[in-house]
Amino acid sequence: MKKTLVSALTTALVVGAASTTFAAANPFSDVPADHWAYDAVSQLAADGVIEGYGDSTFKGNRNITRYEMAQMVAKAMAKNTSGADKALVDKLAAEFAEELNNLGVRVAKLERNADMVKWNGKAEYTFTRNHFEGQDRAADRDSNNNKFLFRLEPSAEVNANWHVKARLDAWTDSSTDSNGINDATSSKVELKRIWAQGDYKNFQVRIGKMGNKIADDLVFDDPFSGVDVTFGKNVKATLAYGRVNSGTNDAFGYAKKMEKATNNQYDATEEASTYWGIGLNYDAGKKLTARAAFQRFALGDITFTEDGVNYKTENVDAINVWSVGAGYKFDKNFAINGAYARANTDEQKSAFAYGVSYKGAQAANKGTWGAWIGYRYLGAGAAFHPTYDVVKSGYKGLELGVKYVPWKNIVTQVQYGTGSNIATNTKYNTLFGRVEFLF
Repeated sequence: MKKTLVSALTTALVVGAASTTFAAANPFSDVPADHWAYDAVSQLAADGVIEGYGDSTFKGNRNITRYEMAQMVAKAMAKNTSGADKALVDKLAAEFAEELNNLGVRVAKLERNADMVKWNGKAEYTFTRNHFEGQDRAADRDSNNNKFLFRLEPSAEVNANWHVKARLDAWTDSSTDSNGINDATSSKVELKRIWAQGDYKNFQVRIGKMGNKIADDLVFDDPFSGVDVTFGKNVKATLAYGRVNSGTNDAFGYAKKMEKATNNQYDATEEASTYWGIGLNYDAGKKLTARAAFQRFALGDITFTEDGVNYKTENVDAINVWSVGAGYKFDKNFAINGAYARANTDEQKSAFAYGVSYKGAQAANKGTWGAWIGYRYLGAGAAFHPTYDVVKSGYKGLELGVKYVPWKNIVTQVQYGTGSNIATNTKYNTLFGRVEFLF
């Protein structure tokens, strides 16, 4: 290979994503601070990817040998990387292991640049049938939901640490079609999320509109617009601040539900509410996981209307929610999980969920499957928009589910839920089915 060691640094920089965050002091005396490769040399030397020659010099103008390039890649492979960083290092190692004799660094770099934007997504069909106590067959048919979803999730590389990510959803609900023609309420194309994400060693920052990751299973599974920061290794702390949209899927939905429970004729409107939260998560990759969180939703003024005329405007107190959760994996098959949340609301201030799972469906492995059973009590004051499919906010009940992978990247799912409305005690049961085609 007739490439100099300095020119090879451009390719070696991909290793920096799997190592320390800040450039270290440069140990090589013949690379001045204003040299274009100064930061790269310092970083790679600090990571142990490159080494000097015993006299504190770098000798960057010397031709690199095949052995030295292979040694550089081998050291990168030996690092304890995970996720996207590991995939990047594995790809680099595979390329050089196969083509080291006849390809130079420039070719590998061009191939990497051509792959800076990655796409994945899925096509999904979901069927839901809800039956409520006292409801006739015609009403049962009206409550059926047949939803088709097409999702794209691009990820564009900005540099070794930063990516821009997004989620674009296009969906249609054939059960609400009017005479076979989709109306505005039966189909929609929406940019659900878009954010910039910086990944460093034991540190991550996200800016934009993204999914909430603080107690999202029980309390709040909606996206928010703002910023969050996560740091730590085995114990991770997340700080989040931003705004959430009004609607039935957030804290505003609770205020609206409580008003309509007394005055069904009134509707309500409200601007986006301020949101902030802090979460702690323990996961050492072993049997026990644990989490705790505090989240605050400052709702502000809500205007209630009747037939388009303002009925009243109220300032709704901020809702504060504390939550804790834990999971334990007995072996490779059996695991348990539980969570509890408590809010400062007047009604339905508590929510909890617990369950047992067996095995697990893995989309990449044909024939894998998993099953679970759990009980949910989702008081609307604490569980604004939980992640569960058959027991919703304001309801309680039993949930059973099975997932199966008949073919690679095709996941089937069936769930059944039964229980009652917390406020009215009206009994219900729900049948839920889904097929996902992942790409």
